[in-house]
Amino acid sequence: MPIPAYRPPSWEDNAPIAGTPPAPDRWGHTKVTIQGHGGTGAEIPLTDFSGRAWPAIFLQDGATGLDMPPMDLHSDTSPNLDGGWFRSTRAAEREILLPLYLYGIDRRTIIDLKRKLSRTLNPKNGHCVLRFTEGDASSRYITAYYKGGMEGNEGADNAGFTWARYGIQLTAFDPWFYGDRDIIAEWKTGAGKVFLKSPGKAFLPLDISQGTISSQGVTIFNPGDVEAWPVWEIKGPVRSFTISSADGREFGINPKSANSDLIASGETLTVDTRPGFKTVTRSDGENLWPRLDPNPAMFELPAGESKINVVMNPGASSAALRLSLSPRYESY
Repeated sequence: MPIPAYRPPSWEDNAPIAGTPPAPDRWGHTKVTIQGHGGTGAEIPLTDFSGRAWPAIFLQDGATGLDMPPMDLHSDTSPNLDGGWFRSTRAAEREILLPLYLYGIDRRTIIDLKRKLSRTLNPKNGHCVLRFTEGDASSRYITAYYKGGMEGNEGADNAGFTWARYGIQLTAFDPWFYGDRDIIAEWKTGAGKVFLKSPGKAFLPLDISQGTISSQGVTIFNPGDVEAWPVWEIKGPVRSFTISSADGREFGINPKSANSDLIASGETLTVDTRPGFKTVTRSDGENLWPRLDPNPAMFELPAGESKINVVMNPGASSAALRLSLSPRYESY
């Protein structure tokens, strides 16, 4: 006999509907643009047009690679046991396919559109920025390099006298989408100013104790889907500092003699923890990486809430600490 299973009621059953069905939000169409020359060139809209006779480049159905990035899984196996053991995972390079249709009102316009698109995509000119803007004006972007697809095919289904069709292939070596850079928080001597935080969650103020700013368990909120790497800016005058995570990773500069300012008044020390950067630079250009305390660990901030600890010895009441973060997202 078949296995008994619950079957949800259908319209054919004339089942009564309990409650009021939710009303859908009014939402505009997603706007897609692509920008070349390392994000400094002119944006080409891929979803906007003003009429049937308007020369433009359109994104057609069939785009791929725009949601979760591919993941590499690392594992160990044993010749005497079934299966294996999960070790770690990492997001791999993301391959994106954009089916594009170029429509011109005459031969000259289609040639101009081809040249405009090829100059935008050419990786010798830098990476491309593919941006998606939703109906609520929120925007996310991903950087990628052109890989292929615009070599040309003059077949009857691929090109005509005033039109052309391409399957543009892009590779995003950084597989995550980004929103606009957000300033998460800024702390000044004796006060804290919140720029972005979790709803209903307040930042703890920094306390002054015998000339040292110390705050334990400061709540930070990362609105992204995955961990993100912060950029710290310390405004002088400051004699020493230490920034640590809840799990004990920390970095800082604490001279044996803290009688003079490490960062003078009017100067700023920038600690960039992002992979590929990892710099500690003062505003006068000096590299202070050699002066870090032993075994520095520049930690990331996980998605959601996390806590950090801050200890800073200011030279005056005008010292400040600023945290900026670029949230990373799995999809547009």
